[in-house]
Amino acid sequence: MNIDYRRVHHIQICIPVGMENEARMFYKDVLGFVEIEKPEALKKNGGFWLKGTGIEIHIGVEKDVHPSKRHPAFEVGNIDEARARLQHFNVQIKEETQIAGFDRFTFYDPFKNRIEFIQPKSVS
Repeated sequence: MNIDYRRVHHIQICIPVGMENEARMFYKDVLGFVEIEKPEALKKNGGFWLKGTGIEIHIGVEKDVHPSKRHPAFEVGNIDEARARLQHFNVQIKEETQIAGFDRFTFYDPFKNRIEFIQPKSVS
């Protein structure tokens, strides 16, 4: 079974708590990204989301910025098969807080890089 990769859905970048204004200025004013609505279930975590042509950037906030929170998210077309494949190879899956319209989970590669797989619920 192969994983049906569709695109890079988003990357997450972490900033220190209280630095949202500076981050907005850089990512919106300097880089030209547009802010988009963050799902209600995740707003309590702070930060904000941005979008550019074909990519999202999720700006997360942390008291102590940890590189393990930074991650790519790959949109896949067969998330259940992808999960089964990873489990076949004994990769530990972490079910994440679900957000409206998507199925998603994360895992770590052997080098402690966090990776997210995400699939729109409308995709079969």
